[in-house]
Amino acid sequence: MSTVSRRDWLRTTGLGLGAGVALPGLLPAMEASRALGGASYGQILAQLERDATTARRLAGPVRLATNENPYGMSPKAKEAIMGAWAEHAMYQLPIRDKLREVFAKSVGVPADHVLVTQGSSEVLAICSLAFAREGGDVVVPYPTFEDVPRISTHVKANVVRVPLDDRFDHDLYQMDQKIGSNTRLVFVCNPNNPTGTLGDDTALREFVSNAARRAPVLVDEAYFEFVELPGHKSMVDKVLAGENIIISRTASKIHGLAGLRIGFAIARPDLIKQISGYATGAPNAFGMEAAAVAIGDVEYQQFTRVKNTEGRAIMHAAFTKLGRKFMATQTNFVFFHAGRPVAEMQKYYLDRGFMIGRAFPPFTDWCRISIGTPDEMRRVAALLPGAFA
Repeated sequence: MSTVSRRDWLRTTGLGLGAGVALPGLLPAMEASRALGGASYGQILAQLERDATTARRLAGPVRLATNENPYGMSPKAKEAIMGAWAEHAMYQLPIRDKLREVFAKSVGVPADHVLVTQGSSEVLAICSLAFAREGGDVVVPYPTFEDVPRISTHVKANVVRVPLDDRFDHDLYQMDQKIGSNTRLVFVCNPNNPTGTLGDDTALREFVSNAARRAPVLVDEAYFEFVELPGHKSMVDKVLAGENIIISRTASKIHGLAGLRIGFAIARPDLIKQISGYATGAPNAFGMEAAAVAIGDVEYQQFTRVKNTEGRAIMHAAFTKLGRKFMATQTNFVFFHAGRPVAEMQKYYLDRGFMIGRAFPPFTDWCRISIGTPDEMRRVAALLPGAFA
């Protein structure tokens, strides 16, 4: 489909500026591209920030609850979807092999070390099924992203929850003590969700290697691309060294494809084969087309990273000024001490046009707010004094 016909199609189907309120996550980059024509990509991204902020505010309440990318997917990824209409009628999609190769190259592993999944949640689910379906122990930090403990419980495994340490980080010593002959899976989330804390690289890498000698270790790196700490490393090198480790990655966060459900597992080929047998279906054509382009759109990733850092700094400064405890996060959300039930904080912000995160037991008076656009975070920060009144 040509650029001209694509624009005509958008107009005739009603997907123009007037539809931006109904579909704020889909349209801003398309509109920026259409309006700016031959503008530079940097100008298109600057327009995207303005469009996204406006559309989200009009659609309201502004979503700051589930760690989504406020800008949606990149303009280049959206263009890729517009060219993917022929593939949606097919079962065995060539794009799946292409995406596996593109992603594998981007993280530095052979393609047979990668499985493309329906979001990274599917990686967590199929690992729970593959290793814990017949019982045994699953060792997890607490609190953490809940899919592994939830699914492991459903398949009758014994979930061993190890409370975070006083820095709200994985208590590696206590987790190590809980790994025994009956352990079927160990889960690590780094940076951790909901706390946003990033584990010490040396200590965590040593723990993962030691644990992997006794049981498979699943490492969730959903927020890896947001980490700005110099020297921080993925566990990919440990996979290449043949260790008993599975890494989950996602296209939902920095790439903004949450609704299209594209994720990745990185592991030895034998582990990939083992867990792939528990997949419940195939990822969709449009999501894979978008992800294959998004992975290479480093300019958009850097744009998102810079804006996220700006919004994060606004919130860190606001909490510091108010003397409130918060976790210095390396993610696209911030976890802070509300000092009151989270439901009350949610209502306070909802009444003022913002949807923020739920409670994460046992920290029922701590709150998680996703990072939106800088303008949104300035508005959120300005409301903070009243939230603590």
